Amino acid sequence: MQDTPSSYSPWRTSVAPMMDWTDRHCRYLHRLITRHTLLYTEMVTTGALIHGDVARHLRYNAEEHPVALQLGGSEPADLAHCARLGEQWGYDEINLNCGCPSERVQRGAFGACLMAEAGLVADGVKAMLDVVDHVPVTVKHRIGIDRIERYEFVRDFVGTVSEAGCRVFIVHARNAWLQGLSPKENREIPPLRYELVYQLKREFPALTIAVNGGVTLNTQMADHLQQVDGVMVGREAYHNPWVMADWDACFWGAEARELSRESVERQMCDYMLREQAEHGTSWHSIARHMLGLRNGLPGARRWRQVWSDHRLRDRNPHEVMALAHEGSPSAATALD
Repeated sequence: MQDTPSSYSPWRTSVAPMMDWTDRHCRYLHRLITRHTLLYTEMVTTGALIHGDVARHLRYNAEEHPVALQLGGSEPADLAHCARLGEQWGYDEINLNCGCPSERVQRGAFGACLMAEAGLVADGVKAMLDVVDHVPVTVKHRIGIDRIERYEFVRDFVGTVSEAGCRVFIVHARNAWLQGLSPKENREIPPLRYELVYQLKREFPALTIAVNGGVTLNTQMADHLQQVDGVMVGREAYHNPWVMADWDACFWGAEARELSRESVERQMCDYMLREQAEHGTSWHSIARHMLGLRNGLPGARRWRQVWSDHRLRDRNPHEVMALAHEGSPSAATALD
């Protein structure tokens, strides 16, 4: 994890793993905006890696570093196999998902339901640590499950897993309700209880503790960093990626860069052409990740409409960018 001030934790700022969103194209966009923020893959299940196309799941762009692989699974041997793959592919971290509440994940006996089996999580962490040489193994989890709201529950979970060698915990400051709520509702309805995450840091000062959940503003991030080692941002970073433009200067002490939305968009066009040439990837599937790039600016709605229009798929992305910014009769004609 190069070019970051040594006094800062590598987990100081990060973008959360988000299914169907944080693929390698999304991460490439985010890296154009922030050089230092740690980026996470979507959750990749151990079954997908053991029985599926490894390259499809693990391929990433060299520019994405630092980048972490998040695994979903519970069998220690399977987790070890996949952690070894992650290190071989060059990921900077292996993260275990103990926070996802979806029914599909629960049927696989992993995700948030693993918080009820701290011993099994510890076994998985130890198995992964036994086979990797140079990358940290971390855990992302909730503060509790269902109606278990006692601090002692999450404290004991962290204590047990840390004894297996895990030194980094990313804590979503909400309970996960395993029954009765959708994943979306689980991100909104259980109340945020940041004080429990702060208490974990006080009780385990030698561990790295990062907080996740409900963070949308740089001022909130700064407040959290007075209490914990890092802040992970999820949906806000995806829907409003320009929020990250100040992170390197604000939170990493880096010199401010000359950076504009247009320059990022132009670089994404170059990337789309490269992806199309090397992998046959449609630029349309890449452009969806940058539709929030101009949030709040005049003309943003029309800009999104142009980039989303399937009738322009055969155009060079630089031409599409020109149309999106034109707002002229020729642009309108292209959409008629």
